[in-house]
Amino acid sequence: MPVDPPSNRRRWLRPAALAAAALTAWTAAPATAAPLPPDTARPALCSRTDTLKVPGAEHQQLSCLTELTTAGTVASGHTDPADWAGLTPAGLATPTGVPGIQIDGYFPDSSTTNTNHGWNHDSQFVIRLPDRWNGGLVVSGAPGVREQYANDRAFGDWAVANGYAFAATDKGATSAAFHRDGRTPGDALAEGNHRVTQLTRAARQVVARRYDRPPARTLAMGMSNGGYLVRWQLENHPELYDGGVDWEGTLWRTEGPNLLTFLPPALRHYPAYAAGGAGAEQAHRALTDAGFPAGSEFLWPFHHQYYWDLTQRIYREELDPGFDGATEAGTPFCAPGTPACDADYVYVDRPKEVRKAVAKIALTGRIGKPLITFHGTYDVLLPISRSSDVYAQLVKREGRGHLHRYYRVEAGTHVDSLADAFPGQVRPLVPCHRSAATALERWLDHGVRPPSSRTLKLPSDASPEKLLTYCPLNG
Repeated sequence: MPVDPPSNRRRWLRPAALAAAALTAWTAAPATAAPLPPDTARPALCSRTDTLKVPGAEHQQLSCLTELTTAGTVASGHTDPADWAGLTPAGLATPTGVPGIQIDGYFPDSSTTNTNHGWNHDSQFVIRLPDRWNGGLVVSGAPGVREQYANDRAFGDWAVANGYAFAATDKGATSAAFHRDGRTPGDALAEGNHRVTQLTRAARQVVARRYDRPPARTLAMGMSNGGYLVRWQLENHPELYDGGVDWEGTLWRTEGPNLLTFLPPALRHYPAYAAGGAGAEQAHRALTDAGFPAGSEFLWPFHHQYYWDLTQRIYREELDPGFDGATEAGTPFCAPGTPACDADYVYVDRPKEVRKAVAKIALTGRIGKPLITFHGTYDVLLPISRSSDVYAQLVKREGRGHLHRYYRVEAGTHVDSLADAFPGQVRPLVPCHRSAATALERWLDHGVRPPSSRTLKLPSDASPEKLLTYCPLNG
């Protein structure tokens, strides 16, 4: 459904916050994608394009491309590298040789944060239809508050190279100012669930028209906020999917844990830890008690500078705008004791209206189709003990454990680019996605259940080069 314009409670973000947003996993650099170029004609392979109308779309533009992967779409202007900057390791191989059709467009919406192609219109989507189709469809939502091309490198390339049709959405609101969308708190985040459902239904019809039969398999895939969307879809619309792969999905629970319960302690105690001295040991204990694992300390300075503060403020503004009154998204890096400082935020003390906003997006664990989750033990944006560990228990509590496999990946962190910055200390997760996707295919097609849930140990003899392709689920 279209989302109404924001109310007057929303004000402009400080420039410093927007600058920091460009460096985090939750946002991307400002979109620079130019207007889409004319079609690259392939008359022998690109036929019946006049019949490919995306149901419900307000605007669409179809292109016949000689290359659907980022090996071609970067040069042709059919992706935006800023959308996926920082999410994958530099050495990740790029597949080639995937001609097909790409459809870009948007559904009706009243917000305008997504500037890709000069459209200035949210609810943008991309659908890719490879000439050599394997009968399947992969649907995803963007991680963080990025745009529709954010998954292109992490698994969009993998999908089309393996014959899948691929569809992705920007979730209906983008950028560090996403919280301006919606009429009431929580609306902007809840819209993302609707947009994935909307795109899945539309993409299934487009696929059926393109290939003369509906998809035999529809998979939901996503990382971070996109992983949350996978969980929500399999809980609420299992009829649309055959299964899903959840890459470190965000956990939203009305009673907690959630972002607003573990990020404030990080903001409150990290400065004392970093300063050293008499209070450092106590501050370290407070950080580990909040969920940030011992052994990951080398990642804390980066996350304090670029992740924790911004993420807390913009998501708190979305769900609890009253905390800082007329100020929008708080005061960056405020010291504890400063009025309305997010370092002092205590979720359990906030009014019931805040939990009502979180309830719009809360997860239950009641998945209705097979789901494979994997999460790095060194994730210090979404600590594993406060997110996927909890979600796995929710699934079991709801009696759905037989539909779930959960792999804790030793030394994996939230974004794979940090494996380049800390070689040997951080393990990239992208090969774990490949292993999980293959295991899900065998589960669905042949009834071969994946290895039991477990922690995947970091191999003592694995080089950084090997870890780019190595993540056996039985390890």
